[in-house]
Amino acid sequence: MALSYTTVVLCFTSLSFILPRLTAAVPTPSFKTDLADSQVLSDAFPYYFPDEEEEGNLFPMPFCNGLKLEEATIDEIQSWLSHGQLNSIQLCACYLQRREQTDQYINTVLELNPDWPMIAMQLDGERQAGQVRGPLHGIPFLVKDNIASKDKMQTTSGSWALLGSIVPRDAHVVSQLRTAGAILLGKATLSEWADMRSNNYSEGYSGRGGQARSPYNLTVNPGGSSSGSAGAVAANIVTFALGTETDGSVINPAERNALVGIKPTVGLTSRAGVIPESTHQDTVGTFARTVRDAVYALDAIYGVDARDNYTQGQVGQAPTGGYTQFLTDKNCLQGAVFGLPWQSFWSLADPGQVDQLTQLIQLLKDAGATVINGTELPNYESIVDFYNNIKSYLSELDNTNIRSLEDIVQYNIENVGSEGGTPGINPAFGSGQDGFIASVATKGALHADAQPLSTLHSLLTEFLGYMDETYYQALAFCQHSTRAGGIDAALQHNGTKISALLVPPDVAQTYQIAAQAGYPVITIPAGLNSASGMPFGLALMNTAWSEPILIRYASAIEDLQRTSGTRFRRTVPQWLGYNQRNIPVINA
Repeated sequence: MALSYTTVVLCFTSLSFILPRLTAAVPTPSFKTDLADSQVLSDAFPYYFPDEEEEGNLFPMPFCNGLKLEEATIDEIQSWLSHGQLNSIQLCACYLQRREQTDQYINTVLELNPDWPMIAMQLDGERQAGQVRGPLHGIPFLVKDNIASKDKMQTTSGSWALLGSIVPRDAHVVSQLRTAGAILLGKATLSEWADMRSNNYSEGYSGRGGQARSPYNLTVNPGGSSSGSAGAVAANIVTFALGTETDGSVINPAERNALVGIKPTVGLTSRAGVIPESTHQDTVGTFARTVRDAVYALDAIYGVDARDNYTQGQVGQAPTGGYTQFLTDKNCLQGAVFGLPWQSFWSLADPGQVDQLTQLIQLLKDAGATVINGTELPNYESIVDFYNNIKSYLSELDNTNIRSLEDIVQYNIENVGSEGGTPGINPAFGSGQDGFIASVATKGALHADAQPLSTLHSLLTEFLGYMDETYYQALAFCQHSTRAGGIDAALQHNGTKISALLVPPDVAQTYQIAAQAGYPVITIPAGLNSASGMPFGLALMNTAWSEPILIRYASAIEDLQRTSGTRFRRTVPQWLGYNQRNIPVINA
């Protein structure tokens, strides 16, 4: 029987506002009770206001129906759901209360899905009828605001210019997650236009969404451009989230928020319905607090899609039965051979990070792994990067007059206060929209004597769709340098086959080179910067379609971290600078 809107609203009203701090029903005030007194908050701490005298977690998460939801895994949540200790409406309500508690500080959720109560109620009904779609059934998630959803929410890439535009359909990855039974709770904030508009900008800022911040240190660069997706998962506002990556936009915010981030091989996840940057580099990835949870999300979204011909490349490469089958434990490290590209990446890392990461690597050796230093990428000194085309995306939108990059530039100028279309007006966009303007002025053309795609202006060549012979020469050079002459060569070190390259993902060149190659990377939490309190990760890198290998060893390292008691692992946020609102954020 179809559920009426009134039924859903009543259910939402009666269940979603039962605060998780309460394990018993609130007594109904009698006529003798003073109505005003009954509405006064008697206990401000610890859940409703941050206690400045409290050392450690300023924002402890309230219990959810008597259950500890903070840091809970998908398997734990599914156990509660299956045993009737919780339902999906209550689960979403608890996460929304967490959002109310924390997100006015970190600003990670741009918009909520008004249909979530009905979706949750339908999925609870399926569960009661004995139908559970899989591990994501009834689990809430967020998507970055450049991923289309054909519902009552907006898809704007953080720009006011696209507000009110109507997408033609769900992004393929959103449709897949809906089919898997996951609940789209809302859209996450991001760096406007996914970092493509400016050379000098505040990471995580958009005109529509404002400044996203990391719950570890609110004054510091939260990582981007999928800033809100990562921050929300890190703060336990949601279980998992999707982001997009062209050049570090999954790996960087994941490692800067102590998360697992999976950036798949280009073509494993469809980009259809995602506001595009680079046909050759764009990919949709997952954020979660554990490897298993990130893999559950990956299993739901990968697959061939007729609207993205790059996904045909996974035929014969992607495994039958998904990627969870490759999850392992620390015993898998025995006999593994890892490579450290020291000159290529490690020599560029912060010395404090190197010290902590090498201590973690020693744990891998103690667990039976072999680690070979000096597994360099032969062409690491000459590799460059670039991006792709937005015209086809804009052409499919309804209810908007934004059809070209020129339209976006003009909109930003006409709305300079919010969009920072000229330099020096909006502190989040220090250089205005210089990347967009330079590309419009030359139609993104590359000169024959130019260095291949070495500036943001050049990077935008593919974004605008002006791809001539020089562009394709540069593309061939870049792909050879990062693939056969780069990562693939490093994986074959003097005749020794390397299981995976271990790299410090806080060094931009790590994810940039993988992005240019179109190769996968997984980052796992590995420590905290002693000065800023910001997390950093340890990343595993391999060749195309090597997700089974990366998942195998990432899960093994995570298990070693968990069972060894090492401090070099995920820790909960400390909320440093929680009452500061600096724009731009500090690059530290």
